Amino acid sequence: MNRALDLLQPYPFEKLRALLAGAQPPADKKPIALSIGEPKHRSPDFVAQALADNLDQLAVYPTTIGLSALRESIARWCERRFGVPGGWLDPARHVLPVNGTREALFAFTQAVVNREPDALVVSPNPFYQIYEGATLLAGAQPHYLPCLAENGFNPDFDAVPTEVWQRCQILFICSPGNPTGALVPLDTLKQLIALADEHDFVIAADECYSELYFDEDNPPPGLLSACAELGRSDFKRCVVFHSLSKRSNLPGLRSGFVAGDAEILKPFLLYRTYHGCAMPVQTQLASIAAWNDEAHVRANRDLYREKFAAVLEVLQGVLDVQRPDGGFYLWAKTPVADTTFTRELFEREHVTVVPGSYLSREVDGVNPGAGRVRMALVAPLAECVEAAQRIRAYLEKRQG
Repeated sequence: MNRALDLLQPYPFEKLRALLAGAQPPADKKPIALSIGEPKHRSPDFVAQALADNLDQLAVYPTTIGLSALRESIARWCERRFGVPGGWLDPARHVLPVNGTREALFAFTQAVVNREPDALVVSPNPFYQIYEGATLLAGAQPHYLPCLAENGFNPDFDAVPTEVWQRCQILFICSPGNPTGALVPLDTLKQLIALADEHDFVIAADECYSELYFDEDNPPPGLLSACAELGRSDFKRCVVFHSLSKRSNLPGLRSGFVAGDAEILKPFLLYRTYHGCAMPVQTQLASIAAWNDEAHVRANRDLYREKFAAVLEVLQGVLDVQRPDGGFYLWAKTPVADTTFTRELFEREHVTVVPGSYLSREVDGVNPGAGRVRMALVAPLAECVEAAQRIRAYLEKRQG
């Protein structure tokens, strides 16, 4: 067996199950899970119809590069959403369909990392756990940058030693972040591009939460926005990852895309051809329908705005928590250890959250997720409000 498998840590939900093992929640309270970031809003009917209308494509082998119509729709969406000038994104060279960002982030790391003894992959901390697992299985070492409140829950990139950048092969960024919801500012994105040029590494921007934001008049920028402002029409060293899972409430469709530097995507396509991960044709056709429509995405944001406002109103004064810049998580500071908070909340109120320390790694004696919990506001409004009321009741009883 691949010995690198021994380096993988238990997934956060395995740790959570172990933490809650033996706990006896009150039987008269229905369980409410704020733990898993799985969208629960209704999937668009027109996407389901497009899927059903094309079931005859089950008899067709899909190509790894995907339908030109899908790549065209993705390129045009990127232009509209991130201000990329028309003609910059060539659908034949700059876009690849993928089976969701999780699959793509992992595969991309295997394709890009050059197995050298001192190879580093740099990521935020806390982080989406795939970054670490993909790094270790690609033969590199993860290097974690703490995301602390005093820096707006973004890494302090200015504090990163030059030696780390020199060894870096991939820099993962996530904006809005999981679990913090923090946005990476446009000026910071430009700074990171300059660092990538100076030290020759690839920026892999995980933007799967990019369409969950609060101000309709100010969509958050992405790495492609920075390329557009810099006049970087070749997207050199820049690759973005997007998905329909959160944007369109389609986690089961397993559909997303990778876009950016054609000189990186060309060998990545070769890797994927051998990997055997082509997207089914009927899924591609349904995806075209989703990328071409924004009305359902705006309606989706409206639902999240309503939930955040209602939940934060209930928690005001009893829990140190603020509305994030984007995404659907609350990153709350706990008055006791995050693991204690999580188990007690489950035992007393039958509400499940994730300890922040399970989403982070301790570096130099500090775990930046410790003392916080992640709460996913994915359930219906009434259920989220009830969960908030139970959290408030738990805290008030604990304090008094």
